[in-house]
Amino acid sequence: MQNFDYMTPTRLIFGEGVISELPEVMSKYGKKVLLTYGGGSIKKLGLYDRVRELLADWEIYELSGIQPNPKYDPSVLDGVKICKENHIDVILAVGGGSVLDCSKAIAAGAKYDGDPWDLISYKVKAQAALPIVDIITLAATGSEYDCGGVISRTETNDKIGYMDPHLYPAVSFLDPTYTFTVSKKQTAAGCADAMNHIMEQYFCEDSTLQNDGFMEAGLKSLMVNAKKCLENPEDYTARAEMMLDCTYGCNAIYSLGNSYSGWPCHGMEHALSAYYDITHGEGLAIITPRWMKHILNERTVDRFVKYGVNVFGINADQDKFDIAEQTVDATYRFFESIGIPMHLRDVGIDESRIGEMAHHVAENEGLENAWVPLKEQDIANIFTASL
Repeated sequence: MQNFDYMTPTRLIFGEGVISELPEVMSKYGKKVLLTYGGGSIKKLGLYDRVRELLADWEIYELSGIQPNPKYDPSVLDGVKICKENHIDVILAVGGGSVLDCSKAIAAGAKYDGDPWDLISYKVKAQAALPIVDIITLAATGSEYDCGGVISRTETNDKIGYMDPHLYPAVSFLDPTYTFTVSKKQTAAGCADAMNHIMEQYFCEDSTLQNDGFMEAGLKSLMVNAKKCLENPEDYTARAEMMLDCTYGCNAIYSLGNSYSGWPCHGMEHALSAYYDITHGEGLAIITPRWMKHILNERTVDRFVKYGVNVFGINADQDKFDIAEQTVDATYRFFESIGIPMHLRDVGIDESRIGEMAHHVAENEGLENAWVPLKEQDIANIFTASL
């Protein structure tokens, strides 16, 4: 079991109607608020009007139009400018993980005198950040309970996972009813994203029985409840359980004491969505079973057996490589069953830039240090198998 130093300072306020507590929460952080959100779905939900009503006594500035795979330019830069020019006290992020990820970068950049990319690229370590409160409307990334975010810089095809202890949200509001209107596509992609967060922690060298059981239960819960959400989008119990599964997925609580895996599927998918701006969860679902098949060998097979037997209920009384192959296939078939396109060509990616993307990943993601090391040719082979 590995040493660890763990802290989760974020307050979670979970359940239907909890937004009524927003004024009490916001009163602790100041009167000047930057309200960040995406393409306007919060207005269709009535959530925008509700927030403005609850915060009628606050001075609110807005940054809208934050995109999936949030962009450094314009969103992060525009947000930092608003914060500095108006002496913002607190950021209120309302939306999905992309809105919150972008808000985290803004929060750090607002307290830094140089180019915010210095922080995102780890050239400089943040010394402070504005406090962040969030209201989550999409179950997926787990950004509401961790200290990281992912930011894309279009001109360089960089997509960087930026983490810093200053970036934990102060308070996260989680009302499952706000996810009722999430589309089938995004519900499925959110499930795939959260499942991969768990699998990135599960497939490692050193783990504990406690963590394995916690992660296996999380995977089973996601699979069961995602299907229920797709069948009945207003199933509160299913939406609530899936939301909490996603919240746990990325803040390391699943894997305390485990060795680090290197998160290879995320490292590879970052290139796909940086170059082609595809939906992150879909990219992960496409890559994951091909990565599994690529790394299956005598050293890794027992881990696949445990995953297959405990998560998918595969018969343990078989040859271990047969079990592992069935496990990979079961993972693929689950993603396919919830409507995710399972080939890169299905999401507009062909072979023309595979070499370029593989080189970019090999140079920037450190996957030579992953649980199973991946060199440039390995990455290219996985991309090619995913076509």
